[in-house]
Amino acid sequence: MTYLFLYTELADYFISCCKALSVQNEVHIIRWPVNKEAPFQFDFGQALKVYNKSDYDFAGLTQLIQKIKPDVIICSGWIDKDYLKQVKPYFKKIPTVITLDTKWRGTVKQLTATLLSRAYLTNRFSHIWVPGKQQARYASKLGFKKNNILLDFYCCDLKKFNAAYLQQFEKKKTNFPQKFIYVGRYYDFKGIEELWEAFVQLSDEQNHEWELWCVGTGSVKPRIHPKIKHFGFIQPDDLISIMEQTGVFILPSRFEPWAVVVQEFAAAGFPLLLSQEVGASEAFLESGKNGYSFRKENVNELKNNLKKVLSLEQQELVKMGEYSHLLAQKINPENWINTLKKITNEFNRK
Repeated sequence: MTYLFLYTELADYFISCCKALSVQNEVHIIRWPVNKEAPFQFDFGQALKVYNKSDYDFAGLTQLIQKIKPDVIICSGWIDKDYLKQVKPYFKKIPTVITLDTKWRGTVKQLTATLLSRAYLTNRFSHIWVPGKQQARYASKLGFKKNNILLDFYCCDLKKFNAAYLQQFEKKKTNFPQKFIYVGRYYDFKGIEELWEAFVQLSDEQNHEWELWCVGTGSVKPRIHPKIKHFGFIQPDDLISIMEQTGVFILPSRFEPWAVVVQEFAAAGFPLLLSQEVGASEAFLESGKNGYSFRKENVNELKNNLKKVLSLEQQELVKMGEYSHLLAQKINPENWINTLKKITNEFNRK
């Protein structure tokens, strides 16, 4: 089969899934330029065929897709109007899939989208692929039938982070690192300032050895504190060595449709502290068993969760990490590929 992905910003985890798909299939990816704020360096390998959208005008893009002759087209969202136009001629001829990671919130913008969906989405796409149940609810309101709503679109590079777990976790059983870690962009909606404030307040109130390590860049100025360490932007492969030195993952987002980074740290065996806005918590967090959740923008609640971690024995933290690793296996590249196979098989039977 020949699969064509019409994509916006690529991510390392998506590339790993495409590589797995390319073992027995032909995979083409048309992409936007790399985001300057997150200049990821990708290893596409030999099998993946990748094209920069900026190298083509609309007519050139049409000719490229005709030359590829896709059996399936997958489009990342509906922000790129050129992509929507390119998909329409293939509707009902081959499976055409749109992806969606936004939760249903009932906003005016979303209500408007449900009204316009028939003119822009359901007349172009046979299926919609979402990461979780909250996004599936939105997909249903957009007019997609239950059988055409697919789950588990986001999947981390499970092989990489399972390997990190096997390499690192025995050491953590005897010497669990007293370091929290945040990985994400430095933006207001990430809740990074609330995290820093909660950690600083805890450090003022209680004498402890824990540190807070933060990886990322953005518009929010880093908080300077003796126990807070900032690493800036790093490439995904360089994250493994930082994981080895840290113990508990935190994502305090005010807004977070999913966050694949949660599965990455769960697979690597980290207890999790997640705000209730983090979509991936539905799959990878069972409060009390492998971490805790808290309300967004609630510094006191976050601080109390940090205190809970400090009060746990090393063996309890290890047990939480083991359970995180177990939960992370639920969404995997094999199922990701099987979802695409299912789409094509069902479409061909019609």
